[in-house]
Amino acid sequence: MGTLDLLPEDEQFIVRTVHDFVEKDVKPAVQELEHANAYPDALIERMKSLGVFGLAVPEEYGGTPVSTSCYVLITEELARGWMSLAGAMGGHTVVAKLLLHFGTEEQKRRYLPKMATGEIRATMALTEPGGGSDLQALRTVARHDADGGYAVNGAKTWITNARRSGLIALLCKTDPDATPAHRGISVLLVEHGPGLTVSRDLPKLGYKGVESCELSFEDYRAPADALLGGVEGKGFAQMMKGLETGRLQVASRALGVGRAALEDALAYAQERESFGKPIWKHQSIGNYLADMATSLTAARQLTLHAAREADAGRRVDMEAGMAKLFASETAMQIALNAMRVHGGYGYSTEFDVERYFRDAPLMIVGEGTNEIQRNVIASQLVKRGGLDA
Repeated sequence: MGTLDLLPEDEQFIVRTVHDFVEKDVKPAVQELEHANAYPDALIERMKSLGVFGLAVPEEYGGTPVSTSCYVLITEELARGWMSLAGAMGGHTVVAKLLLHFGTEEQKRRYLPKMATGEIRATMALTEPGGGSDLQALRTVARHDADGGYAVNGAKTWITNARRSGLIALLCKTDPDATPAHRGISVLLVEHGPGLTVSRDLPKLGYKGVESCELSFEDYRAPADALLGGVEGKGFAQMMKGLETGRLQVASRALGVGRAALEDALAYAQERESFGKPIWKHQSIGNYLADMATSLTAARQLTLHAAREADAGRRVDMEAGMAKLFASETAMQIALNAMRVHGGYGYSTEFDVERYFRDAPLMIVGEGTNEIQRNVIASQLVKRGGLDA
């Protein structure tokens, strides 16, 4: 039984539909778009029509909700075509889940229907120029103003889809003096307006087409009802829950990049001949392919295990961290080995292999570095008393 067969028929259909979209629309366009660093407007519009932005939104708000396992496989398919497309819907999904789990009913009704169609696309604003993965060391502060709302000042960096987002889940301090620090952290649901500036687009090794930006907040005014859930001091716990989905999404992106690299290497190894035979028959190349396939299969099973645990309603910070750690390191190694299989052609921009090699490192450092993931895993191992049998 294949992985897809584990899903109900309606979810299998969705995954196959996205697969066909990747084959028909993404693969023929990706090289030109990626090397031009051009925003993929037409592909994003097609993703909207397919319902990709409503996968975490309940039907009552106009979405097409799917299981986490289905979401993992859809993300893998998108990343197999172009990792940037999977990134364009990653933070959006996390924000949808934040609203679903923690938002007030008014907040849900205001945003979720338009998020489901992609009319509003959302992103998270967590990372700061001096903070990196240390989210408790925030310097972005939201202070109460005379109108009962908030005046926000600070800066964020590496914010995906920052220019085109209609909604930003901003992690900030509403009580800078709180001890411990996480008790003073909240999430504000902010929209573009006076005081919020996208200061620059960051130049990147890979992850082209979709922008990653720096944001500047200078006396930005947010109304009182922008506070996620309506209660201050809950933002750190809310975002940690959201990042369980985020890290599964990054793991799934890594699966897609690794799978694309393996598929290209396998095809090339059968077409390319040296010393009178296809190169896969040379033991060194065959060993690369065997190791790539084995590690990718293991990474997928680890990611799907975490997805099933999430669907069962269990906490999956350790499981998602394991999946993200292993899948991202696996994708990087597969991308490198795919270049080796291709030889000199792997270094050519005429082949997709060099793109996989440039895209893969993002999953190692994004959504909490792999060093942070190891800290999370170790902490949870101690807290839980080890692994369950």
